[in-house]
Amino acid sequence: MIREVPVIEEILPDCVASAEAFCDLPGVLLFPEEEALVAAAVEKRRREFATGRDCARRALAALGLPPAPIPRGERGAPEWPPGVVGSITHCAGYRAAVAARSAAAHSVGLDAEPDLPLPALVLGAVALPSEQAMLRELAATAPGPCWDRLLFSAKESVYKAWFPLTRRWLGFTGAAVTINPADGTFEARLLVPGAMAGGRPVDRLAGRWLARDGLILTAITLLPHQ
Repeated sequence: MIREVPVIEEILPDCVASAEAFCDLPGVLLFPEEEALVAAAVEKRRREFATGRDCARRALAALGLPPAPIPRGERGAPEWPPGVVGSITHCAGYRAAVAARSAAAHSVGLDAEPDLPLPALVLGAVALPSEQAMLRELAATAPGPCWDRLLFSAKESVYKAWFPLTRRWLGFTGAAVTINPADGTFEARLLVPGAMAGGRPVDRLAGRWLARDGLILTAITLLPHQ
């Protein structure tokens, strides 16, 4: 079922519309170009995909825009209608999408993860030495969510905000993330050049995070004045 009070709105600016679901929705109709993407998929993946697209269209509707297909573009990124930026995410028990008019936001990145520790061998591939030191300090001084999973989620949101600006891959070590446990924010310092927004280079991305009921959410909205 869909909660009446969305969780995700708490970490988004007013210019970003959102929709979320806490289970896969029955009877979602896909556009033909979307249907082709999951024609050979197992039923679980098909339901997950369809619910994500339903969330995306509800976010578009909240912006006053008509339903539109959202096919898969380069590197699997969703292709939003002209004049729109957005992001889609899913994890066990949760699906969500966000969208904004491109005049209001240069890009949006969204990620959801279960609030569980990362697998043992993943952290070394995800976190820089400075980030691993930060995680140790957070674990010792700021009990809360699984900080390693939050770091992973933040880096996923960084990539989703980065890619529409550059059309280039960004690995986990391409940004250094600092998590603020006190106010639910984080900042990513980009370690590779190439991101431009509004004619200006982008070297930092600011985000917000939320951990509740076994779920971690991270979001980045790059606004014109940033």
